[in-house]
Formats: sequence, C-alpha cells, structure tokens
Amino acid sequence: MNKRKVCVVLVDRANYGRMKPVMRAIQEHPELELQTICTGTMLLERFGEAVKIVEADGFPVSGRIYVELEGSVPTTMAKSIGFAMIEFSTEYHRLKPDLVLLIGDRYEALAAAIAAAYMNLCLCHIQGGEVSGSIDESARHAITKFAQYHFPATKRAAEYIVRMGEDPATILGIGCPSSDLAPGVTGAGLEEILNCCGRGCHIDPAKPFLLSLFHPITTDFGGEVEQTKHLLEALARIAQPTVLLWPNIDAGADHISKEIRIFRDRPHATWLRTLVNLSPESYLKVLRTTVCAVGNSSSFVRDAGYFGTPVVLVGNRQQGREHDEHVVPVPVETTAIEAAIRRQLVHGRYAPSALYGDGAVSGRLAESLARLTPYTQKRLHFIRER
Repeated sequence: MNKRKVCVVLVDRANYGRMKPVMRAIQEHPELELQTICTGTMLLERFGEAVKIVEADGFPVSGRIYVELEGSVPTTMAKSIGFAMIEFSTEYHRLKPDLVLLIGDRYEALAAAIAAAYMNLCLCHIQGGEVSGSIDESARHAITKFAQYHFPATKRAAEYIVRMGEDPATILGIGCPSSDLAPGVTGAGLEEILNCCGRGCHIDPAKPFLLSLFHPITTDFGGEVEQTKHLLEALARIAQPTVLLWPNIDAGADHISKEIRIFRDRPHATWLRTLVNLSPESYLKVLRTTVCAVGNSSSFVRDAGYFGTPVVLVGNRQQGREHDEHVVPVPVETTAIEAAIRRQLVHGRYAPSALYGDGAVSGRLAESLARLTPYTQKRLHFIRER
C-alpha cells in the first residue's frame, strides 16, 4: 500500500514544539509517511539550531531551506518571503508530497502556503481563525484562505473560519496539539535545563523564578527599544530570579537583543539569566514551574493555561487572542507591568485550562489526514453555484 506523504513545515522553535506530537502521530500511523522541511530560525546557529533537536527526536529532515536575510527590519522580512517561495517550490517538486501541513502565522509559513497553492498541492492548516496583533494577524488569515482543510485550536476560531467563507466540512478537528505534550511534563531535570547553558545568575528551580520572553511587534517597528526598556525596568524592580529567552527573528529583534545584552551586563542585573533555546519539553517544564510568565509570547496565552501558570501579557502582540483567567493584559509601561507581576505573585497558580486542547489532539489530527479527500479548487462557501 502506498502511504500518503504528509510534508510538515517547521519554521522556528515554537513551531516545532506544537508540531512535535502531530509529527509523532503521523510517523506512527500505518497509512501516512512523514516528510519534514526545516526552514527559518530552525537552521540558524544563533537561535540554537533547533533542527538538531528534530533529528535527535528521531524525525527525518527531508529538506532544509535557508531563507532568512540578516537585518531584522521590514525589508528583510519581505525579501525572505520571496526567497522562501522560490526554495519551497523546489523542495515540493523534489519531495512530491500528497499533503502540506502548516501551523500558525509566521511569514515563512505564508511563503510555504503560497508555493503549495500555486503547485496545486492540498494544504492543511493548524491554528487558523485566531486573532492577534502584529503582521501575524494578516499572515494567519491569508494561510487560511490558501488552505483546503483546517484544524483550528478553539471553537471560536472554527466559527471565524466559517465566517471567512470556508466550508464547515473542511474543519476536521478542534484543539491545539501542543496540549498533547503538557500532561507528561514534570519538573525533573529542571536545574540542569536552566543552568547548563546561557549566561547570568544561577536559577534554583526549587525557589520562585520568573520567565520572560518579548518578541518585536512588526506593525509597531521602531518602538521596540523603548518597549524593551520598560519591560526590563519592571523586572528589575521585582528583582526576582528571572529566566529570559531571546526574541524571534522578526523586524526589530536585533534592537531587542541589543537592549537585553546592555542590561544583562550591568552590575545590578544579578537576578537575570538569559537562554537562547530550549527543546519543546524543556520549555514546557520551565513554563510549568515558573511562578509567573511575563512578556508577549503566544505560548503564555496558550500553553501556560494548561498548567495554570500566571501570566502578565505585555503590549498588543497578542491583542484579541482568546485567553483564560490566568492572563492579565497590560500596556508596555514599567509601573503597569510591575504592578501586574506583583498581583499575579500574590494570586498564585490558577486552575488548569482546556481552552486550547484536551491532550489528545494529535491522534485525531493524523487520522483525519489519512481519511480526507485531497482537492485543489477552492471557493467561498457562501456563494452558490449558478
């Protein structure tokens, strides 16, 4: 029996964390064959070369596409999309997948979607229909319109996909696959994870520590320096041991990274430790254990809810995204951030949330991939044929 070839596209560390259980389910399904294309920051040494984690986890890396132009400005992001479309076309032609599986809203994923659509490949999209800030909002909905099949993370997202003109019959499941990793996560080995690499103070996982991650907001390019200063000053006022991860590669990331380096090297930053990259499970261990997550990562909205981890959501990068009660949104202002952190520390942990998944999403998703009927031509569902 010829297996159906499913090409999974991975573009960054968070991308892989959410796709890993899906990839395992595809790999274990008797009617599916997994192909993997790694691109974006998955391949870059300064972002930890997450592709090595993919290989160590036992997944085949069928193709590598280098697309990221240096600069971290809007121009380099736009040009990177162009390079990516060319390279994805080449890899799709070589691999000849039956289905292309994408997740989320990254600009690299948008390039993969455009190339697949113009090569008449059937595209399946995870996490469509969500709302957020930044250019990701537009990229996500554009991928939805290119995709033939959809796997939204929440019921509201599924409703939004239908309202965008997609056929309800093409929505094959609801739930975020990253929830499948959460049930098995413990704090085992956390001290080594936090302190074996990176720079800064020693983090004792048995004592309270904060987790912070702040990405640039591409639609507010130019404001990231002041925003980062506000965040770091708020963390300094708390002065709790803090694990800070480097931002992604979006426009403005180099400015954020520079501010972090300047701040970290000051004598008073004795409470700060910076890390480049973590494996999916290691990251979830940290997110599960921290007493409060501070920043603007979508994982703070989505994944932190599984553990009931308190979150201070800074700025408008996740504006409009569904969240449970564990999230407290604040503007990018030092006093507001500080006050919200203190409130969350007093409150403590929240009840676990199943808003984004029940822990059994990936198996259902893989089965749907094996059973769906690939097609090419799309139409707005609410327009009747004449």
